[in-house]
Amino acid sequence: MKNPRPKQVLERGAASDLWRHTLSQIPSVFGRLVYLSGLRDVNSGHYEHHGLGLVFGEREADRALKDSHNTAMAEWLTYGLEQQKADLDLYLSGLAIEKRVVVDSWLRTAPYRNLPPASLRGPAKKLFVSDLETLLELLRGELGVAANDPDA
Repeated sequence: MKNPRPKQVLERGAASDLWRHTLSQIPSVFGRLVYLSGLRDVNSGHYEHHGLGLVFGEREADRALKDSHNTAMAEWLTYGLEQQKADLDLYLSGLAIEKRVVVDSWLRTAPYRNLPPASLRGPAKKLFVSDLETLLELLRGELGVAANDPDA
């Protein structure tokens, strides 16, 4: 499927479209990380978004999604723990499930380990995971979630 528009217009257009119609509607950076990581195919590592792919082509959609994921992660990593906690609280408040149920599940299954973009490695990835685990322990105490029993 060939698109007659120049490459620069496509790249700017796909990223702009993604921000304008989707990402700007997600109030938390953490929520954007969840959303964008959910669009990444676990087998190929490519990002897939049907509407964006139809309009801009799959390659341009993949690039816009990957860049947006990297940008969201970079923004999250600039936050201190207090700001990360506020952002995470905002995300959790928007879910239909009780916070304590989510925190309990995350402490047992660690789904947040799949949120970083593939480009995040080494110390930055360890920082992300460490910060999330710290935040979850804080929330565990605040919400009265029982401590994990590894032998259970």
